[in-house]
Amino acid sequence: MTTSPEPTKAQLESAAGTFAMLSAPVRLHLVSLAAQGEYDVGTLADRVGVSIATASQHLGKLRLAGIITARREGRRHIYTVDDPHVLNLVDQIFEHIAPDGSLAPDPPRRTRPPHTD
Repeated sequence: MTTSPEPTKAQLESAAGTFAMLSAPVRLHLVSLAAQGEYDVGTLADRVGVSIATASQHLGKLRLAGIITARREGRRHIYTVDDPHVLNLVDQIFEHIAPDGSLAPDPPRRTRPPHTD
């Protein structure tokens, strides 16, 4: 098994920014839905239970962060997640959290090589 190199400062800052974007339940819900398909802002707002203005504001932030993509279809913007890394991240977090909000049982542990300096 190979070990990953220690993350750089730039990687740590970028990862922390991504986690910060996903730390708001509304944004995480929007990303989760957009990871499952393509939706317009009205549908996303309805599914998340927020106003269109609120959904639009959050979607704009997620787009700027590169987490969600949008394309125009006539007068509407269609939102989706097409980055496989983001899709994997969303899948992983909801595999880790049970529907009742508790931690899901851990899968069998894989062994890691000992840390050496």
